[in-house]
Amino acid sequence: MNGTKLPDGGVLYDEMEDDDDEALLPEPSPGTASSIEWNEALRNESGLKGAELIAEFVKHLPNAPGVYRMFNDADDVLYVGKARSLKKRVSNYAQGRLHSNRLAKMVRETTHMEFVTTRTETEALLLEANLIKRLRPRYNVLLRDDKSFPYIMITGDHRAPAIFKHRGARARKGSYFGPFASASAVGRTINSLQRAFLLRTCTDSVFEARTRPCLLYQIKRCSGPCTREISDEGYAELVSEAQDFLSGKSQAVKATIASQMAEASEDLDFERAAIYRDRLSALSHVQSHQGINPAGVDEADVFAIQHQGGLSCIQVFFFRTGQNWGNRAYFPKADPQLTGAEVLNAFLAQFYDDKPVPRQILLSEQVEEQDLMATAFCEKAGHKVTISVPQRGEKKDLVEHVLANAREAHGRKLAETASQARLLQGMAETFSLPYVPRRIEIYDNSHIMGTNAVGGMVVAGPEGFLKNQYRKFNIKSTEITPGDDFGMMREVMTRRFSRLLKEEGIPDRSAGAALNSEDAADAAFPSWPDVILIDGGQGQMTAVRGILDELGIRNVVTAIGVAKGVDRDAGRERFFADGRSDFSLPPRDPVLYFVQRMRDEAHRFAIGSHRARRKKEMIRNPLDEISGIGPGRKRKLLQHFGTAKAVSRAGLNDLMAVEGISEAVAKQIYNHFHENRAG
Repeated sequence: MNGTKLPDGGVLYDEMEDDDDEALLPEPSPGTASSIEWNEALRNESGLKGAELIAEFVKHLPNAPGVYRMFNDADDVLYVGKARSLKKRVSNYAQGRLHSNRLAKMVRETTHMEFVTTRTETEALLLEANLIKRLRPRYNVLLRDDKSFPYIMITGDHRAPAIFKHRGARARKGSYFGPFASASAVGRTINSLQRAFLLRTCTDSVFEARTRPCLLYQIKRCSGPCTREISDEGYAELVSEAQDFLSGKSQAVKATIASQMAEASEDLDFERAAIYRDRLSALSHVQSHQGINPAGVDEADVFAIQHQGGLSCIQVFFFRTGQNWGNRAYFPKADPQLTGAEVLNAFLAQFYDDKPVPRQILLSEQVEEQDLMATAFCEKAGHKVTISVPQRGEKKDLVEHVLANAREAHGRKLAETASQARLLQGMAETFSLPYVPRRIEIYDNSHIMGTNAVGGMVVAGPEGFLKNQYRKFNIKSTEITPGDDFGMMREVMTRRFSRLLKEEGIPDRSAGAALNSEDAADAAFPSWPDVILIDGGQGQMTAVRGILDELGIRNVVTAIGVAKGVDRDAGRERFFADGRSDFSLPPRDPVLYFVQRMRDEAHRFAIGSHRARRKKEMIRNPLDEISGIGPGRKRKLLQHFGTAKAVSRAGLNDLMAVEGISEAVAKQIYNHFHENRAG
């Protein structure tokens, strides 16, 4: 909903700060009950709350479409809803027309409401979805794991277009194909397309600096446009074939390549025929990994929901240009008393809030606002969008296939959730915790002789590992002796908890202990950990406890050390906790396996972060360190001299001979590499 104009002249933009609630809403229309000032006066002076407060609002609301927000006494958004008539919809809350105890509880907690009128109900639908995704109200159906989808991009601003994986805004000129369900699906496809169409995957700066073909050319993964091993016309033909294939003209492309292979064979040019044969094989490999490819579905997203046992699983399959680009399972947070159709209805509007809408959307069951959503998506996408529940034929079979996948993913998730709940309960009992932990943070360090040191933090909770909560800490202190693990852990702990104290303050642990299972499911995932696991023994724990004491949070966070056992054997770990001697767990104890799994995940994450930092350090270009040398000048220097090492040896006159390098810049470059002779 980029720049959607609202009837009062306000505009709702997609790119806004998440913590600026008022910025998400346009100024209310003069004379309506959506006046922010009027709302504040009623909340602060009336002393009303719950249904009584809502009844007062209803007296002033118009019979117009719009969006309403409900707040508690802490100014947290409880619920965002939309209505064809604000007056009629909100009056239901005042009259107690609620279909669950959970919503009745929401009404009781309401101490304030705010409203925005819109021109149409479709505008209200889009605004509601936008606000739900940004504000994440406790009582709405919430779309979780909402990462952007990866695409394949073929650049369009270079004489030799490259093929890349792409996420985010489409700022660069080129052709975009997707969405793909996962980065691995994109990687596999690009890998096969390299063999099929020999397109380059190097960056423009690497391309410009090449003086001879790279290894990819030698192993027949690139046609070598950088050194003119192929003409620009020939390369453009390969690019066109790749675009045709990704646009759904795969059969025509394969037929053309097969014809060229046959022609080469007739000319007894068996080497060229073998190249065409390998390209055909690569194309077949792409299609074999795309699974089901229905002939009658050119561009569609297929949704199926399995709603049972208080858990909803929505499986989405993506079809573009007649090809299956993969699938993904979502587990939205929703009231267990909602029906599957209600959950799916709320999910769809949020799903397409920031994603391109296909021409066809197929569903496993009818949703209440199907026609309204189709109209809203048409306005958003600028083309016709149909939403339907197939009743027969190929599309019906396709939806059944997606539903079967939803059922399987739902069953796996239920089993994992139940197992995780038992493990957390077991951990609370084993380590004598005051209540079952909801957030566990696990820390580990990684380095080689103290170089490129990185601290890693992974997070586990009732739903397993939460990768969007992982954090890495590049060790910055110059006072730490290289290889001093205790010093590194002190820095990590200090930075982590100093920031938590500044941003969140000390948490109320009595409130956390009082949460029952239903409240815990509704409550937001906590920012403060209940438990921190440290990969280390008594020495590491002494360092950690010292930091917790300095910050005054020793009694707020339970710290547990996990030391490797005798001969570093898994299963013989020693545990260090406050108030008790170090101890071990029985070799087959499920809690022991649980802790091992968390420790291993922290170890994996820390090592991966360290390797990424080390690799970045190894491939860093010396020219990157010179102030004022941007990509353009760097490219010119590398084109002229060939390598950064040659630039470092160049004299002033040689540097000034490069296009775009002035005398002042040349001196800056020269002095950077000749510090002892500066001036």
